Amino acid sequence: MKWLCDLFKYYIQTFKNIAKNSSILTTMILSVFFYSFFYPVAYQAQTAEHLPIIIVDEEQSAVTQMLIQQASKSPHIDIIEITSDFEYAKRRVQQQKVDSILLLPHNLSSSLARGEVGGIGLYLSAAYFLRTKQVGLGLASAIENSLAEYTEKFGNISHFKIAIPIHQTPLFNPLSGYGSYIFPAVAPLIIHQTIVLGLCMLIAAYREKKWQSSVTEFFAIYLAALTIGCLGCYYLFGFIFWFNDYPRGGNFWGMLIAVPIFVSSTIAIGMLLASYLDISERAGHLIVFTSIPLFLLSGAAWPLQAMPSWMQYFAQLFPSTHGINLFIQLNQMGVPSSIIVPKLIYLATFTGIVMVWAYYRLAYVSHKK
Repeated sequence: MKWLCDLFKYYIQTFKNIAKNSSILTTMILSVFFYSFFYPVAYQAQTAEHLPIIIVDEEQSAVTQMLIQQASKSPHIDIIEITSDFEYAKRRVQQQKVDSILLLPHNLSSSLARGEVGGIGLYLSAAYFLRTKQVGLGLASAIENSLAEYTEKFGNISHFKIAIPIHQTPLFNPLSGYGSYIFPAVAPLIIHQTIVLGLCMLIAAYREKKWQSSVTEFFAIYLAALTIGCLGCYYLFGFIFWFNDYPRGGNFWGMLIAVPIFVSSTIAIGMLLASYLDISERAGHLIVFTSIPLFLLSGAAWPLQAMPSWMQYFAQLFPSTHGINLFIQLNQMGVPSSIIVPKLIYLATFTGIVMVWAYYRLAYVSHKK
């Protein structure tokens, strides 16, 4: 009973210490609120619009005018210039003044009348894949609709038919939006980094005073960080996903179970790293060079399968890799809980090993230096 009373006392004291230090308070608690509203604002439009293109109209006929007029109605593109010089258009793309070229060849009308495909060319810059995709979608649909209407005139004299269009239906991102893709992947990393940085600052400040952890204090700090981390996750995965209309709630009960396990692994890392820091200011050094690599190693920005084998194995060591993929599967894909059990086992095992290591450091080793 006395142990529980002491545990509760240190638990409350940990919150008081966090509140006293404005840097730790901002990092562990307030930054989650800031990120939750600031980060999605950049992707509020979800898809890129009014992307600049140039049209090379070699034929300058009624058919090409019809195609140009139809293309101009697409919200994805903005026709910057119409020219008859293809080399000039290429230079504009190389100078990054436009994102693509729509080539309407000189023999377009006659080739369509003969039942040929027409030779329309679409040249896309690969500098920005997201923008390239939107330009391609906008022009492809405009050209397909225009040609379908035009070739109806030749239905009795030609065997030419427009190919059956392919309809893409995204399974887990219905809007095909960038915000719906990127924020659900970044949200677990936000929790990961804020907890790690905050704990490093808190415990390093204790260690500056030659603090030696007891079992009760150790678990009190753990429970305080667990409370903050779990509430942060539930806030992001619940309210913020709903507020921004991101895909959510795929496997609600699985998410509830997975959150404390993931947060515990994050706390374990934070406590272990803190045992090696001599002053709290050094905690910022850890975050500066780890955030982007951890996100890249998660496979959200670039598939893990496309990385070298050694990097794939290396990425699997980090809880952030498992956590990001875990919550995308649960929140967006709605996978059954049985599928994510191996990830949960790894995170729980990782937590146990690192927590023992961290306690040994904080209780017996680090204060002696």
